Amino acid sequence: MAERLRAGGAGIPAFFTPTGYGTVIQEGGSPIKYNSTGEVVIESEPRETREYNGKNYVLEEGIFADYSIIKAWKGDKNGNLVFRATARNFNPDCARAGKICIAEVVEPDSIHLPGKS
Repeated sequence: MAERLRAGGAGIPAFFTPTGYGTVIQEGGSPIKYNSTGEVVIESEPRETREYNGKNYVLEEGIFADYSIIKAWKGDKNGNLVFRATARNFNPDCARAGKICIAEVVEPDSIHLPGKS
């Protein structure tokens, strides 16, 4: 998921990864939605696969979102953000994956993620 977010934020529509090959992710049929009685209504589709240098890979799509909602430690009016502690793990990727990022900021000042304004 982290790499899919990173790819989406970087504008990469899809990439091949060995992770998930030979599993229900690659083969399809993983439950996506259940009805009120607990029956599977929507299942995942099989993923495209390729072989490179004798190793099998699964196609994963980047995650693109209309909005991303994150928390930052510091920020400014230009949308520049600083993350602290474990928020540095996924918040920057989540922020970049959204067309519009809504950030809860603790205090304004130094910057890690430049804004687009």
